[in-house]
Amino acid sequence: MPGMVLFGRRWSLASDDLVFPGSFELFLRVLSWIASLTLYLVHRRKLDCPSGALLSTYLVVLLVLLAVIICTVLAMVCVSMRGTICNPGPRKSMAKLLYVRLALFLPEMVWASLGAFWVVKGIQCDKTVVIGIITTVIVSWIVLAATMVTIFVVFDPLGGLTSPHPPGCPEHLDSNNSSQLLTGLKTAAKSVWETRVMFCCCCVVQDDNARVAFSSMADLFSTYFSDTDLVPSDIAAGFTLLHQQQDNINNSLEPQEVVTHFPGQSQEADLDAEVENCHHFMPFAAAAYGWPLYIYRNPFTGLCRIGGDCCRSRETEHAAVEGDQHSCHFASILKTTGLQYRDFIHISFHNKVYELPFIVVLDHRKEAVVVAVRGTLSLQDVLTDLSAESENIELDAELQDCVAHKGIAQAARYVYRRLVNDGILSQAFSVAPEYRLVLVGHSLGAGAAALLAIMLRKAYPQVRAYAFSPPRGLLSKSLYEHSKDFIVSLILGMDVIPRLSVTNMEDLKRRILRVIANCNKPKYKILLHGCWYGLFGGNPDNSPTELDEANQRALTQPLLGEQSLLTRCSPGYSSSDSPLDSPTKYPPLYPPGRIIHLEEESGSGRFGCCSAARYRARWAHEAEFGKILIGPKMLTDHLPDIVNQALDRVVADRTACVSCPGQGGPPTAVA
Repeated sequence: MPGMVLFGRRWSLASDDLVFPGSFELFLRVLSWIASLTLYLVHRRKLDCPSGALLSTYLVVLLVLLAVIICTVLAMVCVSMRGTICNPGPRKSMAKLLYVRLALFLPEMVWASLGAFWVVKGIQCDKTVVIGIITTVIVSWIVLAATMVTIFVVFDPLGGLTSPHPPGCPEHLDSNNSSQLLTGLKTAAKSVWETRVMFCCCCVVQDDNARVAFSSMADLFSTYFSDTDLVPSDIAAGFTLLHQQQDNINNSLEPQEVVTHFPGQSQEADLDAEVENCHHFMPFAAAAYGWPLYIYRNPFTGLCRIGGDCCRSRETEHAAVEGDQHSCHFASILKTTGLQYRDFIHISFHNKVYELPFIVVLDHRKEAVVVAVRGTLSLQDVLTDLSAESENIELDAELQDCVAHKGIAQAARYVYRRLVNDGILSQAFSVAPEYRLVLVGHSLGAGAAALLAIMLRKAYPQVRAYAFSPPRGLLSKSLYEHSKDFIVSLILGMDVIPRLSVTNMEDLKRRILRVIANCNKPKYKILLHGCWYGLFGGNPDNSPTELDEANQRALTQPLLGEQSLLTRCSPGYSSSDSPLDSPTKYPPLYPPGRIIHLEEESGSGRFGCCSAARYRARWAHEAEFGKILIGPKMLTDHLPDIVNQALDRVVADRTACVSCPGQGGPPTAVA
């Protein structure tokens, strides 16, 4: 931080980002220089072949050129180590060094081209000399190619709006011109992000829903990154600092005293019942993922187990299967749930933006019609996830402020239309009229299942929903309170998705700005210590984590670099101007229903197997998930197979504990 300004434009590269790539290039260059010098000194008497004088000259000039490059790169590495993330002053000479380094690419390219020409032409000389020349040419072109790729990666399409001179700042313009510049930058940023999203999702069918999703994602990303001058390595350093800060705080806490308020028997019994229900219905949510998850969970035997059913025609046995051309999905669902063919009412693996796969089955053990909605498994699902604007949903219930996540609400409406308008639920209840309706899902599917339960509540008053690892940014406050009567959410450990919302992401950005602004260590040391700590543990960094009052006030404005984007100098700017703080477009949203939190009691190592960990179940309040936690398990705790293993362990431990003489059950905290 900030992004460097070269050739009159900003780049997504900071002056302290060159320590590691520079050290790697320095290592290659020194090896190449030593090899070339050895080749010249040992074999110079063998250069009496045709064109030997040219080869001798080539090696001498190459040695001189490599020496100059080594000195330049060494200077760049040393300068890049100076200062801190928010103090680029000691690195002000970096731009000049980069200009020198880039200028050296021209003679290097010319010399590499000459070497390539001689190699292609064929050199009639000592074989060792020829191999040495070929090696130097290959290394030179590899470095040149890597440099071109790096330039492409760090290129900022909006960098041309950077002004290298302070007089260009809008503070010298009137408020009208400043506002126009701000609007123009926002429009340009959204257009750039929309192009990026469309490029990444080029294989997605470009229908109306996809175009709406592209626009929503571009709006979200351009807004989120518009008010800071962060480069990717700054964010990585912020994550490592936050992780260690969290562990420092946790280590400083005193051991919790024995809870004086124990849950009543009714609450304990209710928790036991709901944990058992979650354990029973989780396989249905996992089954909705089809064969990819089944193969992932059974990498050595999965394909053999379902291979016999793949590509086998069973149209008479499951005519209601949609979007499963080779029957592999159906075969994996049968293996996962243990049900029979006749228990399936409908299976849909049709997948588009805002249109999720789902299955409808009869669960005779629980006497329920189970609708399982699939979670994120495709680019179309990612587009649905990231359509994070809020929209009103129409309900017959007398509730105010019925607002939900736009993408998930659209997906829930699609499944609702299929279930109701296509008569799928009517068909299921015609077979089992005395059964109740249960909706389940994991991740994105959990959010859709929860909204679907709210939509179907009036028609099916006994409806229940079990949302496994649901997204936090789903329901408005009124819908969240309403959903507590019939929805149960289950969250494992440090899972990031139940803590993920637009509001929490904005909070995470501010926390990253806060820790990197207050850190007095260079970035390369932060990243090195962070990688070591993340992989092997040890003592967290003891860097200060709180800002003094002056710095706290300074961070009410976005952190800007030496050269700021024109619009960021707007005199009327404040952090509250961000659309992410807009109560109409991005209001605070909450997870669905009552929450069961599976907390890890004894770890299995930083990346250990879940089966070796022990968990305890407890009721939790949504406020406990109001902040994104950084840790090695923040992603793995979201995986459906990890959730399933944790539930297996919790149910086994609770059953064993209840059966122990003189024990009435495991202690459980209640929020």
